[in-house]
Amino acid sequence: MSWAHIHLALNHVPVIGLLIVLLLLAVATLRRSTELTRVSYGLLVLLAATAVVVYLTGEPAEELIEDLPGFSEALVEEHEEVALLATIGMVVLGLVALVGLIRFRPPRIAPGWYGRGVLFLALLMGGVMLWTANLGGQIRHSEIRAGQGAALETGGRVSEGPEN
Repeated sequence: MSWAHIHLALNHVPVIGLLIVLLLLAVATLRRSTELTRVSYGLLVLLAATAVVVYLTGEPAEELIEDLPGFSEALVEEHEEVALLATIGMVVLGLVALVGLIRFRPPRIAPGWYGRGVLFLALLMGGVMLWTANLGGQIRHSEIRAGQGAALETGGRVSEGPEN
């Protein structure tokens, strides 16, 4: 198993996991469920740790594909920059969730503003994670690059420049 395989296998976990946790947090907030909130916070901590592993396997994965046909350094660089932002954001979100788990252990209950703040931060990070995933997908999936649809339909070629 290569670093690229590990990177590709794990990179879906924080993205899809965060979308699931967002739903759980929304339900927990609406129902005022401390148990579901705590489960959501625990999952956020795990997702943050997974995001760090995904980020750390990105560079070795790049080294394995940089000599392949169609490789675009510009796409990889953009993905790396956004991935760093996403990883930092996920770590912050995971730390906020960990603080919530530790500070508001039963019988203490977290104030409503704390839970809504975590939900807002998770929603924000959901957008950043989707953006990161889209950029990463464009590295090896030319069919999702901007402008590729028309080229694929007409049989034309699209350059690998930074405008893609």
